[in-house]
Order: sequence, then structure tokens, then C-alpha cells
Amino acid sequence: MTAPEISTCFWFDTQAEEAARFYCSLFDESEVTEVFYKGGDPANGAFTVAFTLMGQKYWCLNGGPHFKLTPAVSITVYIDTQAEVDRLWSALLADGGAESRCGWLTDRFGLSWQIIPRALPRLLKSDDSGRVMQAMMGMIKLDIAGLEAAAKGQ
Repeated sequence: MTAPEISTCFWFDTQAEEAARFYCSLFDESEVTEVFYKGGDPANGAFTVAFTLMGQKYWCLNGGPHFKLTPAVSITVYIDTQAEVDRLWSALLADGGAESRCGWLTDRFGLSWQIIPRALPRLLKSDDSGRVMQAMMGMIKLDIAGLEAAAKGQ
């Protein structure tokens, strides 16, 4: 008997394949694994698209305009450096994304992301977590140097 698998599905109007290919372009070890076309014909567009981001399975559905993505569901990406934060932030905002606060953004397809430097959870566990939290709440894109400075009381 095959063990169950779990993946997350994102509902799009018509842009499932475009979104999946874009997301896969941002991360190493990521790929579109399967596309099911309406009526089996690529000319009809994708119905569902399966893909992995760094080993995590997802799929997208072109289900029409009935439902919209909301920030109630997001993908969180933990990364090491400010350069990685900056790269992903810029790429995900390109062509119509919107910034939020505290490391959150919504990409041009409507999917919400949290771009979190690995320093943040470590700093939030420190004795100086109140200052770190206050600094984070004032940020749009998270700034590692600013979080570290807040932890030091600077």
C-alpha cells in the first residue's frame, strides 16, 4: 500500500502554469513535474500544474474567477543572507506584486509570501526579543542588520 502524500493547492483563474514556472525559476532544486491540459490539448491551457519548490510539493489549479488567493495562506521562505532576501523580494514584487509589512508580500499572481531571514527566529528567542519584535514591526522588507542592531539595543 502506498503511503499518503500531502501537497498544497493554489487556486488561480487562468495563470497556474505561468505562476508555477515563475516560482520554479526562483529556487534551486525546483521544477514543474506535471501539467494536465484541458481536454489533453496544450492549446486549451493548463487545468492543473504540479511542481516542487526545493522538494516541497505544490500544485496549481486553473479554477476560474470564483475564488481568490488571500494572505490567509502564504509560502514562508527562510534564508540566510540579506542578498537572498533582496533577490527574492525584488523577483516576487516584479511586474505587479505588492509589499506588506514584517517580511510579507503578495506576488503578481496574488500569492502571499513571507521572506524571513533565519536570524529572525534566533533573535526572537533572545533576551532582547522585545526590541527585535518592535524593529520587525516597523519594517516592510526585513533587514538583518537592523534586526541585529535592535537586539544589541542600537
